Amino acid sequence: MSVPTAALDSSICAPLPVLGQNVTVPLVTGGEVTYAALDYAASAPALQRVWDDVAAYAPYYGSVHRGAGYLSQLSTDLFENSRRTVAEFLGCRADDQVVFTRSTTDSLNLLAAAIPADCQVFVYETEHHASLLPWRDAQVTYLNAPRTPAQAVESLERALADRDPYGPALVCVTGASNVTGELWPVKELAAAAHAHGARIVLDAAQLAPHHPVDIAELDVDWVAFSGHKLYAPFGSGVLAGRADWLQAAEPYLAGGGASRKVARRADGGVDVDWHTTAARHEAGSPNVIGVYSIASACKALTEAGFEGLVAREQELVGRVREGLAEVPEVRVLSLFGDDAPRVGVISFVVRGWNSSHFAAALSAEYGIGVRDGLFCAHPLVRTLLGSDPQDPGECGAPEAEPGERSLNAIRVSFGAGTPDEHIDRFLRAVSELVREGARWNYRTEDGRCVPDRGEAARIPDTF
Repeated sequence: MSVPTAALDSSICAPLPVLGQNVTVPLVTGGEVTYAALDYAASAPALQRVWDDVAAYAPYYGSVHRGAGYLSQLSTDLFENSRRTVAEFLGCRADDQVVFTRSTTDSLNLLAAAIPADCQVFVYETEHHASLLPWRDAQVTYLNAPRTPAQAVESLERALADRDPYGPALVCVTGASNVTGELWPVKELAAAAHAHGARIVLDAAQLAPHHPVDIAELDVDWVAFSGHKLYAPFGSGVLAGRADWLQAAEPYLAGGGASRKVARRADGGVDVDWHTTAARHEAGSPNVIGVYSIASACKALTEAGFEGLVAREQELVGRVREGLAEVPEVRVLSLFGDDAPRVGVISFVVRGWNSSHFAAALSAEYGIGVRDGLFCAHPLVRTLLGSDPQDPGECGAPEAEPGERSLNAIRVSFGAGTPDEHIDRFLRAVSELVREGARWNYRTEDGRCVPDRGEAARIPDTF
């Protein structure tokens, strides 16, 4: 994204209603508090609009593409209309396909299975593992972490120009980092890829919930994202873009729905005629409710005025950045520098604190949910923390006692449903913990830092 906020000329939206806004959680120090969900980058809370739409449809749920009955026909129409809604949300071109998957990870693994056999893949070490790891059967070039957007474009151009032999190539890049929230120069990278005869897939898992994504305007070949980060629960995802490689590839899963015609041969074998539409890679009974929830979220964000949502989120980003800057012990992680535009995803470390200990105290003593660890982007976090990017690590917290230094970080993330009070409480909690220390004793259990008394994490009896 070139200039993510300067062109915005819209009033700032109010927070959108989301599920869980009034959920209270116990504090280890006594009493309860309304939960502050600040882990949107992992899974965003469901929009109330999405939940209501799904609840209204649920009594009419039926099989898709396989029934003559009214509910099956209604569900089929809803499923295919959802495909059109997502295509419109993404600004798809007329000949693009929208394939429904389980997640961003599933989408990128599908694409990895569809690339030509001699395709070379170029991916930055800064990627989430979902886009870093699927290319197991390809010749992969891993590019070092760039320190400016211009450097990202230059390093890609050099790598593409030097490739040998000159054949099909694919570039995989994130739109917004799941660690730093920084926006990448997607349009410029797409131009560089195409200038060198390569294609490009955009991992929009962290971009789509925070900023409009337009395939045609960005000129990318594919976009992948997940519903659970777009305020839509129920485990569904999207791969949208060019159809040719997908049509030429063997179906991602073999089975009903992907096959158009199956016949026995005289020799006893089976001949299969596979679909050339998106159904080719959607074998089995699809996740209709998950797909519908994505379409509902796309409509809700569009109707709310995405530009206004972006403007409000940028205001929250500024408040968090300013608040953390007032605590000298806090260091915010960044690839491109303090002035780099970013979405509502910010990672940091606190001098003198084990990150797991700090996150545990935010939860147990303040009712604030953040994330700590390496965020399934191990090489990037290692680079940002100044350690060897080849150092081993885990997505969860390492075996470090409270107070010990750990090679992981803390991530706070927010979005369209975040109230101002959650941001205020978070900043106050960071300041108090650094200034006064934790008010409770903590220990390491199964690799995580937890309060000595387990009541703060008890599961309600109603579950």
